[in-house]
Amino acid sequence: MPRFSRRTRLATAATTLGTALGIFASLGTATAATGPALNGEWAPFDRCPVDNPAMLAADGFDKTPQCVVSTSASGSIKLGKTTVTTGKTNLQVGVVQNADGSSTVVAPASGALVADPAKVPGGLLGLMCPSDIPVITGICKTLDDSRLNSITATMESVGAPYAFDQTAGVLTDMPIIALPVRIHLENPLLGDNCYIGTKSNPIVLRPRNLDYPAFGMSFFKGDGTVDEAGEMSRIDLTGAPQNDSTFAVPGATGCGLNVGLINLAVNAKTGLPSAAGNNSLTLNNAQTHLAGLTAPGTVVPDAGKVLAENWHSAVK
Repeated sequence: MPRFSRRTRLATAATTLGTALGIFASLGTATAATGPALNGEWAPFDRCPVDNPAMLAADGFDKTPQCVVSTSASGSIKLGKTTVTTGKTNLQVGVVQNADGSSTVVAPASGALVADPAKVPGGLLGLMCPSDIPVITGICKTLDDSRLNSITATMESVGAPYAFDQTAGVLTDMPIIALPVRIHLENPLLGDNCYIGTKSNPIVLRPRNLDYPAFGMSFFKGDGTVDEAGEMSRIDLTGAPQNDSTFAVPGATGCGLNVGLINLAVNAKTGLPSAAGNNSLTLNNAQTHLAGLTAPGTVVPDAGKVLAENWHSAVK
């Protein structure tokens, strides 16, 4: 395949998936999984699932494997009446580009998202107080100036992404991908199973570009060393703003020892469940990188295996 054609294909894929994945900067995971340190141009891709069977099976002809990482330093998400400011986020996935134009997203075994936890403004006082429920009123009285008031929110994937539209990634105002998630609310009084959204009834985010990202490209050897004649290509995108205001948010479940009452208090104060149009996700800036074989057709049917070998050769 000519190099120009390959560059165009990489650019399209990177823009599409990168802008879509940046939406996960909305909230962070409480524990950060990290991969090995990698050399050179491979450095950002430390959690790419290159050893996943779907990635390894990509032949380079009908299926082309790629690694994608999207990072962000800030953003916000509004769920009902509550808005949470976001922190640092690192999202990594593998992508298999199919010959028919569709794509398959592959998450690392440890999960795609690693990020700083987000603090809920006002803590429990802001989340469920005041309340006209006597039991909740008693709890509220104990929270003022208490360390028990602090609450963090963690976004978790609950199922595979779907409805991935490659064309939407290079345009604006078109949904790029559907991402089912739930939000874990963490505080000693809420217990371990307090969630907004569930595996069976998740929040489904459908991000879209508000602008076009800037584009850069480099070539490198399998071990990550920059080389204009290298067998690997990397796309760098300076993030465009992204937004989704179309998703609905279900009510909180599983919160506290007296689950029913605390769920009721949280939902009443937060305005949940919240219909589509009342919620919003904004990502101020996303930095996205994509790595793939420059000419995957030259290593058919072993493109996935070669990508994995190259990745492992870059481990320091």
